[in-house]
Amino acid sequence: MVSGKPPIHWKMELLDLLPIFALVSILLLPFVYDSHGTFRYHSRFAFYIVSVSFTAMICSPFYCLNPFNVKNSLYTSYILRHVTKVLGIKWDLRGGEHLAEDRGCVIVANHQSMLDILGMFNIWHVMDKCAPVAKKEVFYVLPFGVGAWLAGVVFIDRLNSSKAHDQLNHAAKLMKSDKVKLWMFPEGTRNSSHSSLLPFKKGAFRVAITCQVPILPVVYSPYYFINNKKKFFGQGRMIIQALPEIPTKGLTMDDLDLLMKKTRDVMSETFQSLATEVALQVPPNCQ
Repeated sequence: MVSGKPPIHWKMELLDLLPIFALVSILLLPFVYDSHGTFRYHSRFAFYIVSVSFTAMICSPFYCLNPFNVKNSLYTSYILRHVTKVLGIKWDLRGGEHLAEDRGCVIVANHQSMLDILGMFNIWHVMDKCAPVAKKEVFYVLPFGVGAWLAGVVFIDRLNSSKAHDQLNHAAKLMKSDKVKLWMFPEGTRNSSHSSLLPFKKGAFRVAITCQVPILPVVYSPYYFINNKKKFFGQGRMIIQALPEIPTKGLTMDDLDLLMKKTRDVMSETFQSLATEVALQVPPNCQ
């Protein structure tokens, strides 16, 4: 009777070849990376995600020594700023003096990519005390979510308005008592358009008026060196423009729509200006 299993010596020969296959794969990797744009696109995002997740996993035990302290994110930023060098992204902060002022405020920024978080890490030392606001679903992205929670990120349950209100109230107390800057993305979701901003949601502006703290607009330039449709991820320079604060002292909820429009108008104008500035640097693969 003939057995359907391969002879044992065949298995041994295959095992002997594994180190050779591994060596050849490692040697070929740089050539594949340089010549295959799609591979480079996915590998760069994968490196970013793994770096952030690994840092969160390593730092979480130390966060437990002082949980929910917004200073924890500052320490993390010193590590993750080095990821920028590997990805070939240079972050150029303009108007940093507005972010450096020691006072509570609501920072509102446009949201284009998961890399926006990397931009925040590169300017965190300027902001010092900052508590980002994120949707609750991010908490379940392990291990990043737990690490972010321990580092003072405020998670909002958008499907439960009363609970979300309580969570924002807690963040508002930090703004008033500890002069923490609350970072929010008023578009509510990522916007891949290089031409305009999405309509703003009202949450950030309600918080600012309720606490009578200023709105501080922050605008990211377009990621001209990334094209998601063509799977291209090159190297480039990102501009983060911090604008003068918009005061809310004396405003009421009757002024909410006007405040939101004023903020969006100035951010849209800045975004268009930055888009024009970086347009000359757009690589052929992204056009």
